[in-house]
Amino acid sequence: MRSSKGRWFLGGLVGLYFPAALLAAEKPPPAAKLSATQVIEKHVAARGGQQAWHGVQSMSWNGKMDVGFADSTARSARYVSGAAMAHTPSKREILALEAAKKPDTAKQTQLPFLLEMKRPNKSRFELEFAGKTAVQVYDGTNGWMTRPYLNRDDWEPFSPEQAKEQAGQAGLDDPLFDYAAKGTKVELESVEPVETHPAYKLKLTMKNGDVQHIWIDAQSFLDVKVEGTPHRMDGRMHTVWVYQRDFRTVQGVVVPFVLETAVDGYRDTHKMVIDKVAVNPKLADTLFVKPQA
Repeated sequence: MRSSKGRWFLGGLVGLYFPAALLAAEKPPPAAKLSATQVIEKHVAARGGQQAWHGVQSMSWNGKMDVGFADSTARSARYVSGAAMAHTPSKREILALEAAKKPDTAKQTQLPFLLEMKRPNKSRFELEFAGKTAVQVYDGTNGWMTRPYLNRDDWEPFSPEQAKEQAGQAGLDDPLFDYAAKGTKVELESVEPVETHPAYKLKLTMKNGDVQHIWIDAQSFLDVKVEGTPHRMDGRMHTVWVYQRDFRTVQGVVVPFVLETAVDGYRDTHKMVIDKVAVNPKLADTLFVKPQA
């Protein structure tokens, strides 16, 4: 996350080397006055269209994700636990992370991951950590996880809170696709900048009363910022934002290849960089259930 001091310094250099007229010309145009419905229509088209996404029955992502700096073990433990295993880390987990840390404090530790998704709301997440693979599976109703890096090879069920959180995930569906049929109410709250570009801030009120905000870029109409599920850290809930970048078209649908997570009250952010996306891979239903002993 850039500091205000850093932005001031860079702004000074830009002013020295580029004429004011040129800077004005390069300034993003103001957002057009559109209704929430119009913004959503343009967004759906920018993502490839509902018809293309309705044809997606499964998807897999391969890549690497940041889990923190070598000098911030506790923060890394919280992030790994929240992003992958969805639980509050114990002291033992923090020590396990510390033992696996790289000595280089100049960059974040990155771990390989595999995320597989299948309709209606099934998911499997694998994270290679400390020479072992942690796994989390969700069959659409129930979830289980195993954490071999803690010598916990048995499959543990999701807590009620974890199951509720997972059930609220959009999965393969964009929250704005078919929103009315889902019972979601969408309002245009304002226009505000996201990484210097104007964006439409939409408020989504779900059928169950949950509220989420999504920011749609006023030029590309892509969802460049999404309010994520709040994380419990340090004994209280923290707001989470996910910044989405590097959108690419894969078999007719548009997917972000970089997702950067920011947690309110914490300086460090964490990136998930996708190296490969597979659309409609053959994924057996057995991948998303608790393995039989």
